[in-house]
Amino acid sequence: MAATNQFNTHEVNNQPFTLANYNAWLTDIALMEAVAREGAGWAKDHLIEFGARTGGDMMASGFLANENPPKLRAFDSYGRRLDEVEFHPAYHELMTAGVRYGMNNFAWRNENRESAHVARAAVMYLGSQPEAGFGCPMSMSYAAIPALRHTPQIAEKWLPKLLSQQYDPRSLPMEQKLGCTMGMGMTEKQGGSDLRRNTTRATRQEDCTYEIIGHKWFFSAPMCDAHLVLAQSENGLSCFLVPRFRPDGTKNAVRIQRLKDKLGDWANASSEVEFHGAFGELVGVEGRGIATIIEMVALTRLDCMIGSAAQMRQAIVQAIHHTSQREAFGKLLIDQPIMRNVIADLALESEAALALTMRIARAVGMIESDPHEAALARIATAIGKYWICKRTPVLINEAQECLGGNGYVEENIMPRLYRQAPLNSIWEGSGNVQCLDVLRALNKEPETRDALFAELQK
Repeated sequence: MAATNQFNTHEVNNQPFTLANYNAWLTDIALMEAVAREGAGWAKDHLIEFGARTGGDMMASGFLANENPPKLRAFDSYGRRLDEVEFHPAYHELMTAGVRYGMNNFAWRNENRESAHVARAAVMYLGSQPEAGFGCPMSMSYAAIPALRHTPQIAEKWLPKLLSQQYDPRSLPMEQKLGCTMGMGMTEKQGGSDLRRNTTRATRQEDCTYEIIGHKWFFSAPMCDAHLVLAQSENGLSCFLVPRFRPDGTKNAVRIQRLKDKLGDWANASSEVEFHGAFGELVGVEGRGIATIIEMVALTRLDCMIGSAAQMRQAIVQAIHHTSQREAFGKLLIDQPIMRNVIADLALESEAALALTMRIARAVGMIESDPHEAALARIATAIGKYWICKRTPVLINEAQECLGGNGYVEENIMPRLYRQAPLNSIWEGSGNVQCLDVLRALNKEPETRDALFAELQK
């Protein structure tokens, strides 16, 4: 016994316990106030229930999904083409919860209720905290709805599947599935945000469908049941729905070339694809593809704000949790004036990001009914996307410092948050693209300037 005791060099003390099983809604006063202020208090019970999941079992799923990233299965063991992506069960657990609580569709399922998009923004904000990667198919499925409504026969077929509360990961034609998700494919090697340089071609067939030949350099969430794709048709750049399966039940000719090896976002599959005569259906007016898909882009930009604000929130939750249990120089860290100052600064910026995001979510939900809100959404979405997403990496790094070395090891969520942080400032148009969008709005739509300054003057 004495021989064993000589190697007991220390006891583990003055180390925080891992944060687990908390309710991410009930512990977030700023979120509760913002949701009530922007008119979505009716969703409280739903958010309480989801908050227990996002601060509970979904945290563990987030770690597992990142430790076991998706794998491309291009062929079966006999060389037949599969074009499938295999995910760890933890990813499917996250997707199941996200769809169940409406990260992808809560606003559309409650369209007739006040501030439905604010309520859905709160759902997305909660769901993005345990893991951000699965938010990509959630966001694109949410944002696709307005674009699909440009073509009623397509909307009639797809909307019931997209509005389902059941996540169905099976690789089957949409008619056989309990629920569907949708992505988008815009970016090409030579163009990036300059969509008019796209070279993917769409040729009209006798039955009025289209054959699509070309490529996409970033094709996120390739296991979605369909993607909205931009391609050049006879009358210019147009928007097409490209499903994973053709109407006859055979796999569509969308070839996954590889999965991207990314800085972060490990749980999500981002791919490069080629269209080898893929089946597609026109969405909206031929030659008006950008106008058709731009509504989708506006909503995904809102989700960039939501996702970044959520990452800020999770970073400061971790910082407060750590500093409330760790002592240094005779006091808890959080009681040291200089640390309290840092935490207060982080909290202030985090809550400001949330307040701006929720205000814009309300404006987005009123685009069709209120000219002021429509003009505000047009300009403030670009401004908010630019500022919040650009500030997130800085804030998360500052929060990491509150944890010291513990904030730099992978057993902690902080390194994952830091890797993820730059993504939203790049996706859906990086900083300069947002600035050009603001300048374009100010020059061509003076009502956006009036709406912005009227809001600021309040």
